[in-house]
Amino acid sequence: MSEEQERQYRQEDSKVEVSGFEAKHYDTLMNLITLGWYPSFIRRAIDDLELKPGQRVLDMGAGTGRNALLMHERIAPGGEIVALEIGEEMKAQFVKKTREYPEIRLEERRIDEPLPYKEEFDTVFISFVLHGFVQERRETILTNAWRALKPGGRFAILDYNNFDLDTAPAWIRFAVRRVECPLAEDFIRRDTRQMLSAHGFGNFRQHGYFRGYLRLLTAEKLF
Repeated sequence: MSEEQERQYRQEDSKVEVSGFEAKHYDTLMNLITLGWYPSFIRRAIDDLELKPGQRVLDMGAGTGRNALLMHERIAPGGEIVALEIGEEMKAQFVKKTREYPEIRLEERRIDEPLPYKEEFDTVFISFVLHGFVQERRETILTNAWRALKPGGRFAILDYNNFDLDTAPAWIRFAVRRVECPLAEDFIRRDTRQMLSAHGFGNFRQHGYFRGYLRLLTAEKLF
């Protein structure tokens, strides 16, 4: 086992719960950092979800509401989005962006603690959040997703793909090891499909982006 694999990660290593200046200007900063690429990327990923009018979606770690608005375009009319977020600055932006849409509801709940939903949603969506938790808390999030989904519902994870970081291009290694939180490397090294299978998910589908280093992985609730 390598030194990296033996490392003990802590939740304090995470960067997914942003606050202050970064949270207040999150969408703008993402647009700038990616040289304008991020909005079109997110729209493409939401398209690949293949949501249908009338569906109910649970948005875990909903952020500023950008994703919720894009999903709303696809589930209307008759659909509903329940969005979970705890960051004060993020919630304020979410409310401002979605206030005209009663079908989008924001709830202040931690996704890494037991949630009250049971077989209520057609899709559970989580975008660039799962990698920012220690493995024990990731397992809780997967359990929450499974319980919240209707039989045959889909869990959709937009995040890093699983790949050999040691042999990846230097710019990828720099981004993950110097810019991202340490938990991202731990997530990349794990087999996400295996994790999902252990929680009762299967029938995987995958869409790759950014030369395959990012992906949308969807899995059905089997039982």
